[in-house]
Amino acid sequence: MTGKVSTGCQSANALCSLMQPTAAVDQRAVHRHQYSVNKVATHEIVYVDHTYTRITLMRNRYASLIPVIGCLIIAPSYTGAQQLAPAGRPTMHAVRASGPIKLDGLLDEAAWRSAPVASDFMQSYPEAGGKPTDSTQVRVLYDNDALYVGVRMFDANPKLIAAQLARRDAAGIYSDWVHVIIGSYHDRRTAFRFSVNPVGVKTDVLEYNDNSEDANWDAVWDVATRVDSLGWTAEYRIPFSQLRFTATTALSGQIWDMQVMRDVARRNERDSWAPWTQQSAGFVSAFGEIDGLTGIPTPSRLEVVPYVSARDTRAPGLSSNPYYRSNATRPAVGGDLKYGLPNGLTLTATVNPDFGQVEVDPAVVNLTQFETFFPEKRPFFLEGADILNFGAVRAQNDYGSQHYFYSRRIGRQPQRSVDAMYVDAPDQTPIVGAAKLTGKAGPWAVGALDAVTSEQTARFFNSATNQGSVPIEPLTNYFVGRVRRDLNGGNTFVGGMITATNRSLSDSTLASQLRRGAYLGGIDFEHSWSRRQWIMTGSAAGSRVEGTSQAIDLTQRAGSRYFQRPDAQYVHLDSARTSLEGYQAELAVQRTGSVFGSVATKVVSPGFEINDIGFQSTVDYRVVSTLLGYQNQTPGKLLRTFDFYGLTNNAWNFGNTSVANTMLAGGDVQFNNLWSVTSNIRLNPPSYDERLTRGGPLARAPLSWEPNLYISTDSRWPIVTTLSFDDRRDRSGANAFTTALTMDARPASYVHASVGPALTQQYSTDQYVRSIGDPAASATFGSRYVFANLHQSTLSLDARVDWTFTPTLTLQVYAQPFLSAGRYSTFKELKRSRSYDFSVYGRDVGTIVYDSSQGAYNVGLQSGGAVSSFAIANPDFNIRSLHGDAVLRWEYKPASTLFFVWQQQRSGFDQTGEFAFQRDAGAIFRAQPTNVFLVKLSYWIGR
Repeated sequence: MTGKVSTGCQSANALCSLMQPTAAVDQRAVHRHQYSVNKVATHEIVYVDHTYTRITLMRNRYASLIPVIGCLIIAPSYTGAQQLAPAGRPTMHAVRASGPIKLDGLLDEAAWRSAPVASDFMQSYPEAGGKPTDSTQVRVLYDNDALYVGVRMFDANPKLIAAQLARRDAAGIYSDWVHVIIGSYHDRRTAFRFSVNPVGVKTDVLEYNDNSEDANWDAVWDVATRVDSLGWTAEYRIPFSQLRFTATTALSGQIWDMQVMRDVARRNERDSWAPWTQQSAGFVSAFGEIDGLTGIPTPSRLEVVPYVSARDTRAPGLSSNPYYRSNATRPAVGGDLKYGLPNGLTLTATVNPDFGQVEVDPAVVNLTQFETFFPEKRPFFLEGADILNFGAVRAQNDYGSQHYFYSRRIGRQPQRSVDAMYVDAPDQTPIVGAAKLTGKAGPWAVGALDAVTSEQTARFFNSATNQGSVPIEPLTNYFVGRVRRDLNGGNTFVGGMITATNRSLSDSTLASQLRRGAYLGGIDFEHSWSRRQWIMTGSAAGSRVEGTSQAIDLTQRAGSRYFQRPDAQYVHLDSARTSLEGYQAELAVQRTGSVFGSVATKVVSPGFEINDIGFQSTVDYRVVSTLLGYQNQTPGKLLRTFDFYGLTNNAWNFGNTSVANTMLAGGDVQFNNLWSVTSNIRLNPPSYDERLTRGGPLARAPLSWEPNLYISTDSRWPIVTTLSFDDRRDRSGANAFTTALTMDARPASYVHASVGPALTQQYSTDQYVRSIGDPAASATFGSRYVFANLHQSTLSLDARVDWTFTPTLTLQVYAQPFLSAGRYSTFKELKRSRSYDFSVYGRDVGTIVYDSSQGAYNVGLQSGGAVSSFAIANPDFNIRSLHGDAVLRWEYKPASTLFFVWQQQRSGFDQTGEFAFQRDAGAIFRAQPTNVFLVKLSYWIGR
């Protein structure tokens, strides 16, 4: 038949992040003062003057920026011979196995020959709706314990089948794949993906919310593959205990959502059993169905994974330090439990979790008042995170960002510092225990997490008579609850979320610094129509924090709100308050298709606070964000795809002052040889910056502009290269130029290497230094706000090598050397509020002299016949670091692993503000390293 598939943007790469080889993905963040760019495979974050805009232009748009085999934008319609069920969906029939099935990839048992064949595949790309180059056949069997899927993929040239070795859940490999995706909830929104390549590399992913995916979901299943003269085969065994469904007594048995997809790397082709193209507005909602599953008993689902580990830390230190140990050894015992409850819910618990095998965070230099966001990497918190996701609207341009649940708050670094000659303090707060309940029960999605972290103390030593210990992190309980109900056949949902953080603050110092309690409640919704081509989403939430007057005073003065600003008449700093409340609300409408776009509006009140268990950088704004674009995804003589788009962001604070203006225009092209080019230019007209003075008056933000260019080579090449250029300038003469090169290589089928250097040269004219109270500074409300010009150079390198001996035995090596130097000059003060005018010391006002013996600048001022002076400690810096780790991972039986980990960190600092590569690079390796050695053994017990 001939049909029309709903077009869309965000669904286009719902399978890309692990399903396809992402050979040159550059996930490095280039951080710099007041401006940074963080490119990732699914979205772009652009920070402009401390406020960032999240541009979620189609996921498939980044196929041109980041070469992802098979994740390209294709035509909006299909024409094929696929026979659909009466509801418009193809149906696959499963039959009960007549005997045992041996997983060997041969598909030679009699039961396979008796199973119906599903073979009416269509191309998803490059020729959307076209006939596949080679045919594919699928058969499905089952018994009381498991589902068996046999897939025969014919190939006219079997020697050209791409089959790279990699560890489980690997991304960025060049390979053919087959994906069996099962929606056992039958809700048109959720499914479980089981993928394998021709040499048995496995990937499993949870597809949720129709277009989103959780690549951290893991299941215990098995598959055998075989390459032969006809092509290759995959023979699956997926235990019912790894799926989630409600038992039924109906004679018709289970009816599930079903999809099978095949990727052919050398042709950059995807074939799909249920009609789907990268313009389809939905992903899971486009699946077909599987029936015939009768008499399946309710599976028992109990998994216990105990572990033992031993860690040895060798760090440099002083013999005079009474707490120093050249070898600090720490054994640990703990475990995880997973229990399947009725109706598709899963209870997961952990006791004394050990995250020693988790990759270290990259180095950054953060000269802003905002906290650096690092993604979660710990397995316990990653799995099931989709259920706890709240308030994320669907908009291709969304200003600002709030993470209502930021799991890295749990087990964070202790928040109180101790000033002493010698201090013995833990780096992280141990998690005593945590439990979460996640899953779907009919139309209800449920998520709940509760975690407890223990009180931590630090020992200090100044002298024999001045030593002891003090608490640095209190006993804390974290709770997150989430519920969502699907309506209208999965096209609508409404949901809610509550969070709570409660601290035991018996210590007066901690009570003056930390909030005793923090609470949030909110609702969100989504509604789609026209086969998900149009989507409306929205959320609203309120927050309340409680504590001592000192703790709430710090909250009011925090960099996200600055209630002490002298020219902000609409907020009031109340040092007697013991609580603070606020709210947030957002509404967005998005259209996907060849003409795509979105409109979003958001309001975040000055008192909104979620940082105890969430993450937010700024509050106090109202914003309207728009985007409109066009995409053509029908291959032509030269271009395979292209798109262009424009967007705007206009934000005002609650005093109706313009705090952000942004206009951007850009486009992407991908050529038929799979080279791609992305370019855009951003213009920021003048607005006011309410955070430049760090709690002082408003300052004027000058006109700025920023062109970007990204070029990527053919992702099928053995070495794939991505080159990017980013150049930001403003009227004051400030500029920041970043160039980055990523090379991704496959020297052998079992080796995958990548290297990505990035260099940023920045000149800033408004680097904040300090403020000094002075009643004579009436133009700036009784304080002087000191700034400087900053010349900063930053060079970083991400290097990674993955060596795969077998799909269950791998070695991963990662290293990130990092150099950054900054030199301050032209010290000055803001001349008047609501301006970008400065008075330079020693030229326009006063005198300035550098005292090398004190390492400080002395500033002398004369006002009204009185002379005052103050000092500025030399702020120049030169930072060198090397973060690296090596992880040998052996999955010696399904879900049971043995880790050998070596982590090394080197760091150094001095006040040489000049950047010299040879000197600074050599200094990294002259620094004494901290080495951590870890052995961890886990054992899976399940039934």
